Amino acid sequence: MPPEPPLPPPLNFWGDAPEEEYYTSQGVRNTQSYFETPHGKIFTQSFLPLDRPVKATVFMSHGYGSDTGWLFQKICIHYATWGYAVFAADLLGHGRSDGLRCYLGDMEKVAAASLAFFVSVRRSDEYKNLPAFLFGESMGGAATMLMYFQSEPDTWTGLIFSAPLFVIPENMKPSKVRLFMYGLLFGLADTWAAMPDNKMVGKAIKDPEKLKIIAGNPRRYTGPPRVGTMREIARVCEHIQSNFHRVTAPFLTAHGTADGVTCPTSSQLLYDKASSERTRR
Repeated sequence: MPPEPPLPPPLNFWGDAPEEEYYTSQGVRNTQSYFETPHGKIFTQSFLPLDRPVKATVFMSHGYGSDTGWLFQKICIHYATWGYAVFAADLLGHGRSDGLRCYLGDMEKVAAASLAFFVSVRRSDEYKNLPAFLFGESMGGAATMLMYFQSEPDTWTGLIFSAPLFVIPENMKPSKVRLFMYGLLFGLADTWAAMPDNKMVGKAIKDPEKLKIIAGNPRRYTGPPRVGTMREIARVCEHIQSNFHRVTAPFLTAHGTADGVTCPTSSQLLYDKASSERTRR
């Protein structure tokens, strides 16, 4: 007898349980929708607490190659169970949003697309009087900082960062020679998936069980980084480093010292150079 075909992968990391059933078991209500922006259509989610009043809103951005579903949503769920209304959007070029997969040729537009959705919720009658926080993980931290720079003063109560990408470790920096050579092609190579990936996920996450779950995400980008993406990330990191002084909102940043993708110096420089009042723990 011929071997049986392999079973299809589960739609969600928790297995085959219906989404509504799973979210209810976690104490949250989840809604999903698309939001039109001047830069493209983005996929959005909300996670609201089921059994407690909402005390504040949190607007979350995921990291490179990821999306707001799969494992990232565990962060959203945790915040919702603590009494926060959580809103998240797949960045352009990621997950179920528009754009070439993992092409970030203009991160200002990527940030502006998510910001358009976040601000629409922030200013809604239901949430306009509540504290509002921006949250960014890894490369989503860079996108979050760009959103903050693009926002009107006093839009956000505070900023939260988890291993933000503000500084690229030396061994992860794109080769300037390689970028220069591709640049000679007058932008034709910008979308090429031709840059070394240096096993990024494995350098950022050490837990083998989490790595296994992440690898099962059917929407995760697994190809080499695109030329324009790496060029733009390098530019954005330099831009953010030059503008840390513009940060006046309270912020919390957490960073593992063994992170091999987002240099821990990112959080230290933010702490040292921001104009916010600071404490350290």
